Amino acid sequence: MIEGVWLWVTFALIALATHLPRGSFIVAGSRARLPATLQRALRYAPAAALSALVMPDVVLEGGELDPLNPKLAAALAVLLIAARWRNPWLPFIAGMGVLLLLRKGLGW
Repeated sequence: MIEGVWLWVTFALIALATHLPRGSFIVAGSRARLPATLQRALRYAPAAALSALVMPDVVLEGGELDPLNPKLAAALAVLLIAARWRNPWLPFIAGMGVLLLLRKGLGW
């Protein structure tokens, strides 16, 4: 019986930990302002989240770090192209070209 109570207490604490931070912005509304530094930092949150999702797939091959990974070479090509030119399609085309060349052409 006691174990079941602790399970429900845990569920309640998790629900509070999830809903209180989210709900605080709704309840406070425009009365609460985030500091300017935090607002500037939050602009990078979507890119950081996307990077956290994509990077493990790029750097790992079969669950292990492989420096001769074709996906890593394609990602480096994309970074170089994106840093040099502001064209949104060029990094995509270059990355796919490098990946196809290494996988199909060279058999990596």
